[in-house]
Amino acid sequence: MSTKFFREEVDAAVDALLMQQVILYPTDTVWGLGCDAEAPPAVEKVYQLKNRPSNKACIVLVADEAMFARYAAVVPPNLTELLATQTRPTTYVVPGSRLLAPNLLAPDGTIGLRVVLTDEFCSKVVRRLGHGLVSTSANLSGEATPGIYAEINPQLVRKVEYVAHWRQDDATPATPSRVVRVLPDGLLEVLRD
Repeated sequence: MSTKFFREEVDAAVDALLMQQVILYPTDTVWGLGCDAEAPPAVEKVYQLKNRPSNKACIVLVADEAMFARYAAVVPPNLTELLATQTRPTTYVVPGSRLLAPNLLAPDGTIGLRVVLTDEFCSKVVRRLGHGLVSTSANLSGEATPGIYAEINPQLVRKVEYVAHWRQDDATPATPSRVVRVLPDGLLEVLRD
């Protein structure tokens, strides 16, 4: 794929996000539904599209440690070390900040944050957007998580406002991120391995 095509894909995704639209896009793990993490109406659209219960929080992708700190009410003191030693994409569940759309937070006030370290497309989209990017698997609530674009329910594809073309032909099955809760002492509790 060309550099021009890549830039156009990033630009189109960011343009849609800035208009508070919901996008279907390849993440650093599985294909996801996403929107601006600071836009409550867009977050509500994501929940409606998925038929997802509003008490189930979504993950937010961030560009770097500074953006992580922007959305975490409590930043793990060992975050740099955690990121440097993780062997696969990992989502850290921490108390969420007031900058996030309130309807993104779990009932206990936490949010799952993941620094995008390995995927150039996601990283560029998040950096250009300048906000966290909601990431929830591209499936209707209760359906299996699709490992590749071809497995996404066509009904869902038709309902989103923008579909990224980047990596649609990638047939390598992806898996969801590891999810860990950061405990007050800095230790991790594995929620999904």
